Amino acid sequence: MLRALTSALRLPGPWRPLRTRGCASHGATGDPEIQVRALTGRDQGITEILMNRPSARNALGNVLVSQLLEALAQLREDQQVRVLLFRSGVKGVFCAGADLKEREQMSEAEVGIFVQRLRGLMNEIAAFPAPTIAAMDGFALGGGLELALACDLRVAASSAVMGLIETTRGLLPGAGGTQRLPRCLGVALAKELIFTGRRLSGAQAQALGLVNHAVSQNEEGNAAYHRALELAQEILPQAPIAVRLGKVAIDRGMEVDIASGMAIEGICYAQNIPTQDRLEGMAAFREKRPPRFVGK
Repeated sequence: MLRALTSALRLPGPWRPLRTRGCASHGATGDPEIQVRALTGRDQGITEILMNRPSARNALGNVLVSQLLEALAQLREDQQVRVLLFRSGVKGVFCAGADLKEREQMSEAEVGIFVQRLRGLMNEIAAFPAPTIAAMDGFALGGGLELALACDLRVAASSAVMGLIETTRGLLPGAGGTQRLPRCLGVALAKELIFTGRRLSGAQAQALGLVNHAVSQNEEGNAAYHRALELAQEILPQAPIAVRLGKVAIDRGMEVDIASGMAIEGICYAQNIPTQDRLEGMAAFREKRPPRFVGK
C-alpha cells in the first residue's frame, strides 16, 4: 500500500531556470496575451502571470490557453518561484470564461479537443508545485472561475462577479468546475450554483467559502491584487520545500480515505526530513532568531 502511494505521488522534482523570466510569453503566433513577471526586492520569489487580452475580456481562446500552458511548463521547473499569482491586466475583469465567439467557428470534434485542452490547463494549474493565488478584481465567469478554482487560494474584490454560468448558455462546466466546486463548497451548494448559473459578488463568495478574502475595490481597480500580494508575502518567508510538500499532502490526501491520507502525509514528511531547511528551522528556534530558508 505504502509503496503504491509513493510511486503515485507527484512530488516536487529538480528545478531549472525559466528561459523567459520577466518577459512576455509567445506560446502562439500574434501578440502575446500574457506576461510573466518575477518580482524583485522584498517580493522576490513571487511570480505573476498577467492575463492581458482586452479585446475579449481575457476570454480563454486557443492563443491564451497555449501561452498559459507554455508559461506553466517553464515556471514549474523554476526553483525561484515560491508563489505564483494569477492577475488581470484588463480593468474590471479577471477572466470572462471560454471564448464562445471562437468556439462558434469550431466543429463538434474541434470543440471536444479544445475543451480537453482547457481541462488540461486547469489540471496543470492545480498541479503546480508552489502555492498559487488568483487575484479576482472583476468578472470571473465560467472558465474564468474554473481557473480560479484550480488555484490554491482566491482573493476577490467585494464587487467582483463570479459564477459557473454555463447552464445559461446551454452548456455545463467542462474545465473542472463540476469537480472542484463541490470539493470547495460541498455537493448540495455546488449543485445549486451550477444548476441555476447564479452569479455571486466577491462578498457573497467569501461568505460561502469560495474565496479566502474579499476586499473593497479601489479607484485603480486592483484591490484584490494587492491583497493577494500581501498573502503571497506571508508565504514567502516559510520553508519552500515544506510548503510544497504540504500542498501535495493536502491535495492527494483529500482524494482518499483518511488512513491513506495519513500514509501520504507520512511519505511527504519523510521527504522533508533530510532537507537543510528543516535543520535551519530547528537551529533558528534554538538560537531564538528568524530562520533563513534556502529551499534545499
